Amino acid sequence: MTTLRTAVDPRGDQFQENRAVQEAALAELDQQLDLARAGGGAKYGDRHRARGKMLARERIELLLDRDAPFLEFSSLAAWGTQFTVGASIVTGLGVVSGVECVIIAHDPTVRGGTMNPYTLRKNLRALDIAKTNRLPVINLVESGGADLPTQSELFVAAGKIFQGLSELSGMGVPTLALVFGNSTAGGAYVPGMCDYAVLVDNAAKVFLGGPPLVKMATGEESDDEELGGADMHARVSGLADHFAVDERDALRIGRQIMSEINWRKHGPAPSHEPDAPLYDEDELLGIAAADFRVPVDPKEVLARVVDGSRFSEYKPLYGSSLVTGWASIHGYPVGILANARGVLFSEEAQKGTEFIMLANQLDIPLVFLQNCTGFMVGKDYEQGGIIKDGAKMINAVTNSTVPHLTINIGASFGAGNYGMSGRAYDPRFMFTWVNAKLAVMGGSQLAGVLSIVGKQAAEAAGREFDLEADAIKTKQIEEQITAESHSFFTSARLYDDGVIDPRDTRTVLGMALSAVHTQVIEGRRGYGVFRM
Repeated sequence: MTTLRTAVDPRGDQFQENRAVQEAALAELDQQLDLARAGGGAKYGDRHRARGKMLARERIELLLDRDAPFLEFSSLAAWGTQFTVGASIVTGLGVVSGVECVIIAHDPTVRGGTMNPYTLRKNLRALDIAKTNRLPVINLVESGGADLPTQSELFVAAGKIFQGLSELSGMGVPTLALVFGNSTAGGAYVPGMCDYAVLVDNAAKVFLGGPPLVKMATGEESDDEELGGADMHARVSGLADHFAVDERDALRIGRQIMSEINWRKHGPAPSHEPDAPLYDEDELLGIAAADFRVPVDPKEVLARVVDGSRFSEYKPLYGSSLVTGWASIHGYPVGILANARGVLFSEEAQKGTEFIMLANQLDIPLVFLQNCTGFMVGKDYEQGGIIKDGAKMINAVTNSTVPHLTINIGASFGAGNYGMSGRAYDPRFMFTWVNAKLAVMGGSQLAGVLSIVGKQAAEAAGREFDLEADAIKTKQIEEQITAESHSFFTSARLYDDGVIDPRDTRTVLGMALSAVHTQVIEGRRGYGVFRM
């Protein structure tokens, strides 16, 4: 393989401008992550601790192996909505007793851990990651159930949580429920559906109907412990497999269970030398563009992400707006597709299609580094077959069965998002650099298109075009699209699995690659019909 060389000048004006913009964006990200970590705030956190309970992230920390990292998913879920940033649930990837697991932890300091529409999306995405990658799931349960004012957006789809847990069990993938508090109504089915249930004494409350509901429905008088306490479920109903005397005991039991499941990965172990890149990852802040319209050299990114900065480029002289080639990350071999100059032409689409098919022949995962404003438009390109060529690439992405890991490092616009394995194409993991954008097109371009359409409509109707009104509308639309393409906005709606610091790219990809190798790595040998 070729060792990549760098042309980056950390003292240059462009580098310094890029770095300043990225640092400002990261400061904003840190503020929002602090809000997510704070949950319901100091008042409710103190109240929770006064009851002898740990916070959600404290439970996760004690559950994980010592010094093990935790790759949190969807930290900004519900950002910009009426709900708390983080959506009252913490999900992510961590190692417990040597086993990589998906962890789902309710945050009871936020409205009692109740589930709103964003909580549901976040929970279902975590289960999807677990199912696709064959990862055990550990639920840290303490939830008041559905946020009732939004029940119309929850009730039907919430059944997918129980379906997902049942599917995992049917696949032979272990599921655990460690119950620290309320797990009532529909939530009672979480420990009911899991392979293992651990209930904490004098804290867990697992019942379909609490004392008030039972009183109203049947006239029966009962208390929480008789209806759903840990002791009752351990001695009488049999729902509890393990009786924990306190929260630490429950976490200890959870770790013990994971140590006894005899878990093995189905994918191959790392096969390359996982040596660090030759160049400082900190320089990625100066490489990431301050303005998405300015191209980023993906080889400068790869030089700070892949093992030893080694990269074997595929077809370097053809379709050069798309860089393709082979490398390894933390010892795992990968194929890489990275946008170089924003637009995909027919040559890039053909090259990308061939490369995706090669990776499937070799059973090698694919990493997509998105920085694309779409497929090229114009008379010559339409006549040259850009639709057919773009369709080839999208077909290849759709039918590829090796794991896809996607990171938006600048812009992801139009059908370029599809050709570069955007969310709709089910990448195993997808993350976004803090200053990246996602939309149909840039705000000024979209507003300009609508202005042209409006002018043409006025001319066709024989009426005067109102330039002043158009200017006001154009400004409003541009501001709207700019706001809606922001990484916080798109991540809040779970269009990715999280917004990351560019400097964490190698670590995030390494953890994701390790996780996907829990499942079989196998490419597709046959494809659908390609338009030639």
